[in-house]
Amino acid sequence: MLIRIVRMTFQEDKVQTFLDNFEQIKHKIRGFDGCEHLELWRDAQDPNVYVTHSHWQSEEHLETYRHSALFKEVWAYTKPLFSAKTVAFSVLRVENV
Repeated sequence: MLIRIVRMTFQEDKVQTFLDNFEQIKHKIRGFDGCEHLELWRDAQDPNVYVTHSHWQSEEHLETYRHSALFKEVWAYTKPLFSAKTVAFSVLRVENV
């Protein structure tokens, strides 16, 4: 399983726009082939920073999503709302205690 973390910083007046759109698309993302888990987190100190945490069956599943029409639509809508560059990375679980 591949875990994907994406940290996004939004313009203050665009946060609600992002949240409204996420509410509409979250089930589409979660239902995408290979996506086994999806969470949205908010930074404890900065209310303009949100993080998606998703689990994918494999890197190939994530890449298929990243090249899909759904991802292109989501990203085209979301990207103009940012106030800073996103930070995205993938990790593998080593241990769960």
